[in-house]
Amino acid sequence: MNDIDKHKLLSFVPEFLNKRIAVIGDLMIDQYIWGSVKRISPEAPVPIVEIKNESNSLGGAANVANNLHRLGVTVVPIGVIGDDEDGQALLKLAVQSGFEKGGIFTDPSRPTTVKSRIIAHNQHVVRVDRELKTEIPENIEQNIITFLESEIPNLDALIFEDYNKGLLTSNLIRKAIALAHENHILTTVDPKFNHFLEYKGVTLFKPNRKETEEATAQVIKGIESCVAAAINLREKLGCQNILITLGEEGMVLVNHKNHFTQIPTRAKRVHDVSGAGDTVISTLTACLASGATIAEAAHMANFAASVVIAEIGAVPIDPQMLQQTIIQHFAEN
Repeated sequence: MNDIDKHKLLSFVPEFLNKRIAVIGDLMIDQYIWGSVKRISPEAPVPIVEIKNESNSLGGAANVANNLHRLGVTVVPIGVIGDDEDGQALLKLAVQSGFEKGGIFTDPSRPTTVKSRIIAHNQHVVRVDRELKTEIPENIEQNIITFLESEIPNLDALIFEDYNKGLLTSNLIRKAIALAHENHILTTVDPKFNHFLEYKGVTLFKPNRKETEEATAQVIKGIESCVAAAINLREKLGCQNILITLGEEGMVLVNHKNHFTQIPTRAKRVHDVSGAGDTVISTLTACLASGATIAEAAHMANFAASVVIAEIGAVPIDPQMLQQTIIQHFAEN
């Protein structure tokens, strides 16, 4: 990190307040059911969880929006909810968080996506998903495109948050990217496999190791193979930058000149990695929109991830904690 300046990194945080970023993708509720285990079920060899507390939080693309909001960015979430109680709960959470809701559309043909995590004694016991993965109907897709057409001139960036839940169709991806290019808006992508190679020409594409291996038919073992896979993928997509996340091994960034940067993890404690990818894409995009180079933005995102994985659950990044983590790192090195 010799070429990364502490004061430059810290200077981006106040700039977030002046940015307006849209997140288009699969909106969800993350439900947490907390309890304790005192015995095993007589019906099957599984623990009986006695529920003590339940809570709902914003998940999926909505969690990316929440991370951006906590950083101080003005957020425009774009997605669908079902015509159900969970949809109303998600909309209420979004409004309470201060999000604009004009880009959230109701699709009566599908349920609101809910991921329920049962946690006992701080251990994740099981997850139950309620969802429909079929693609959104054409009328909903057109409503989203019309909304994007009116909104995109006012944006600093557009994030695609794809969980393969049906929101991001091939047609919607292509049209959204074209609108962003026409308006000179930077685009970042957190992909899943279904439409992996549809995101052509974006500013930054952020897959994880497994997704990259599947898309390139290359096994990643070590830095050389990771860089080769990233270059392969960047050339397939014609995008500017690839950032591959490698879990405890950190991240590898390959830029438009195929130059790479290896970014080791900054995590000192790991309690829960859920939501870490959301924190990375939101922090990275906010930094790019604020004038950071791709390397500076990637380092900032890495610091942000180290903060949230020390907590249990998908916890949004806190800008003060982010600044403190950066200051502490440079003081120690």
